[in-house]
Amino acid sequence: MNGTALCPALVVAAPASGQGKTTVTAALARLHARQGRRVRVFKCGPDFLDPYWHELASGAPVEQLDLWMTGEADCAARLHAAAQEADLVLVEGVMGLFDGQDSVADLAQRFGMPVLAVVDASAMAGTLGAIAFGLRHFRAGLPWAGVLANRVAGERHADMLREGLADPADWLGALPRVAFDAASPKLLPERHLGLVAAHELADGLQRLDAAADALASTPLGRMDMAALQRFAVDFAPPPIEEAGGRVPPLLAGRTVAVARDAAFCFIYPANLQTLERLGARVVHFSPLRDAALPPCDAVWLPGGYPELHAEAIAANTRMQASLRAHVAAGRPLWAECGGMMALCESITLADGREQPLWGLLPGRVAMQRRLAALGPQQLALDAGCLRGHTFHYSTCDSPASVRTRTARPGQDAAPGAGEALYQQGSLQASYFHAWFASSPRATASLFGAEPA
Repeated sequence: MNGTALCPALVVAAPASGQGKTTVTAALARLHARQGRRVRVFKCGPDFLDPYWHELASGAPVEQLDLWMTGEADCAARLHAAAQEADLVLVEGVMGLFDGQDSVADLAQRFGMPVLAVVDASAMAGTLGAIAFGLRHFRAGLPWAGVLANRVAGERHADMLREGLADPADWLGALPRVAFDAASPKLLPERHLGLVAAHELADGLQRLDAAADALASTPLGRMDMAALQRFAVDFAPPPIEEAGGRVPPLLAGRTVAVARDAAFCFIYPANLQTLERLGARVVHFSPLRDAALPPCDAVWLPGGYPELHAEAIAANTRMQASLRAHVAAGRPLWAECGGMMALCESITLADGREQPLWGLLPGRVAMQRRLAALGPQQLALDAGCLRGHTFHYSTCDSPASVRTRTARPGQDAAPGAGEALYQQGSLQASYFHAWFASSPRATASLFGAEPA
């Protein structure tokens, strides 16, 4: 790798979820991208939906950073590579700044990235000063940029918020509540798994422009490249061997077909990169539109929204037959979360209707009104241990053989705990979302590689 890379960088964090981190990050990325600057955005922790908005805003791929799931060396490598080509690096945090083990604060401190605190100030005034002071000084040595008050009612409200700050230099502006139009008052609409993906909305870019226009009037939004140098970070490269530079070509000569459409869209770019580094040829197909699998040696059905497309999935009987023939021939099929759901016999939707599905995996799934599972998980296989996470609103009742179960970080799998890894012939399926780069050898084993 090349030497250090100097680039302005901000970690967009908050005291809690729901403060507006995604909107501010995307608005800031869009504001600078439309001025011709090269912006690279990262998302802390596991998340498939926010990155779609950041990719639309920045015009560049969005990758994950997580000190546990992706690992410190992987984070260092991705940040260094981005800083070499970008004018600005933005990192959207997750939950609250200090929440969880390997928190956003830990990441910011490890790489020296200043924290921009976004606070929903809609129901407060001088208390913003206490929150900003606490976030800034709770941990010694935390790199700090300042605070942006979000959902502010007007100029008088903004004045009261600014006057409450102990350090006037902390003030980076007030952002009003941005409504898109009367028919869609919420700028970035949501559904049960999070934000509606940007590519699902024809006016997605116009929504980001509205947020960028609002941000442009703040001190933060008015910063040019010279002013942004106060946030410059010197990103050092990790050693190649620590950054996952050596991946054995265990899938050389194999073609992996990856489902990709509106129903199957939860795909980390790094997972595709890992398959390619393993030597695989990656091709894409649409289970909603295509009549058959492309010629391939293995299939990956990632997560997504099968519950929103259940009728179309069931109607594509030719794709069902193609998948069934693939498994009957003993070729590997790895299905994650939504991919697993589509393989089951049926789904009970949120309104109580039961919809048949493909039926390659015995059992049924049922949508729930609340989260059924959430959090980091690891999957120990013979070839290695994959890190990842679980996040789903459905439950699965299947008589299929359970090969093993996932476990929380640092724990061993236990009966009845974690997510089941179902196996039906060459088909393996789980609610578990894997981060392939955490164990390339274990990943290769899911797609048919023989143990080394």
